[in-house]
Amino acid sequence: MWLWKSVVGKLWSTIILLVALVLALLGAFLLPYIDMEFTQNSSEIKHLFIIVCIIGFSLTTFFALFLSFKITRPLVELKRAASKIAMGEYRTKVNIRSSDEIGELAQAFNQMGEKLESTITDLNYEKEHLSGVLASMTDAVITFRANGEIISFNPQGEHIIESWGTIDANEKPNHYGKILPMPLQHIFETVVDDEKEVATQLNVGTKVWSVVMTPLYTAGTLRGAVAVLRDVTQEVNMEKMRRLFVANVSHELRTPLSMLQGYTEALLDGIASTPEERDELVQVIHDESLRMGRLVQDLLDLAGIEAGHLAFNKTKVDVYALLQRMVRKFAGLAREAEIDLKLEVNSNPVLLVLQNADEDRMEQVLTNLLDNAIRHTPSGKKIYLRAERRTEEKGDVLMIEIEDHGYGIPEEDVPYVFDRFYKADKSRKRAGGTGLGLAIVKNIVEAHEGTVSLRSKIGQGTTFTVKLPVATADASVEKRR
Repeated sequence: MWLWKSVVGKLWSTIILLVALVLALLGAFLLPYIDMEFTQNSSEIKHLFIIVCIIGFSLTTFFALFLSFKITRPLVELKRAASKIAMGEYRTKVNIRSSDEIGELAQAFNQMGEKLESTITDLNYEKEHLSGVLASMTDAVITFRANGEIISFNPQGEHIIESWGTIDANEKPNHYGKILPMPLQHIFETVVDDEKEVATQLNVGTKVWSVVMTPLYTAGTLRGAVAVLRDVTQEVNMEKMRRLFVANVSHELRTPLSMLQGYTEALLDGIASTPEERDELVQVIHDESLRMGRLVQDLLDLAGIEAGHLAFNKTKVDVYALLQRMVRKFAGLAREAEIDLKLEVNSNPVLLVLQNADEDRMEQVLTNLLDNAIRHTPSGKKIYLRAERRTEEKGDVLMIEIEDHGYGIPEEDVPYVFDRFYKADKSRKRAGGTGLGLAIVKNIVEAHEGTVSLRSKIGQGTTFTVKLPVATADASVEKRR
């Protein structure tokens, strides 16, 4: 504005000076005529005066138009261009008509517009890049003002705000209508008061969250904080399972090792005086060595399956014969536990065929499931082994169920029973084991492109269901009488 006023003022001063100069020149031109006899015809003087005025006005108008074209019009264009840039049209240019100060000003204005456009483009790119990074993060990111109001968040942070946050009636919400979630208030107060980063874990409902909150500064002044939250429930559960596994394996190894050491020392010291006593000690040593061998084999099998190094010898498997063999295998153990083990086949045995399966590994699956059922079923109860062929959306499947009427599994443990090293409720811990059997079952079944699931109720029992795909070109097996 000051530039515009200065230019306009100089323009009027120039016009006045030009008019004075024209009048002075005309006066010098007319001075000889003034000295003539005043008696000349006055009409001629009037005509001459009119001509001089017309010439002066014409010259003044010409110079005014010239100055307007050279100064006023470029300034008006600069003003219009500045208005367009203010509206966001950063590509606006000003025509350069001269190389004087006005032209240099127009050139500088165009350079300013180009740099401004480049800067805005870079800022938008960085903003979009940052937004993309935040949106793709699995961690939740939330920024707060110093009074606790939320400034921004990514999609994961929005989910946490909706889950945790409520608007306090005593607080004034920001334009998002959100304020600091209750679980984060103590951490936020610590960060703002002490102006230092806080890293901790929060237990919210059934989940565990890792929280890192850092203060934000502007020109050395605290303006808020940024929080990064991660769901570490699985990691915490895995750590608990690892510790439990170490404790279980240590116990499982320590017990047989102690017994092996004690009974071998008894043999060496000659405590067993009769052949019967020596045979009894040797039998215990043999049983405990088998127990250790099973534990080590389970660990090796699980490691090999998960690493993909365990080879499967897939052939045609007669499932009905396999089920009968499993019933005979566990009949003695079931009788000792006073449990009734029954086989129920709801389909024609001719159809119970798996075209591409490893019979030894399938026997291992059924062994682990039946052993698990017998160990967790009290005396006087029943265990059912069922099999049938079904047609589902994805094709024919062979469904094998093992149903026990045992203690059942707590609902909170059901999602984790197939995790390695996991042991379910305390009532099941008394039966021993390292928590590897069901993990091995799951890996073998999935290696056969099948699924394994369970349903359970406390005090009513548990049913494990194995589903395996059946090839349409299965050959029939001779029906057993």
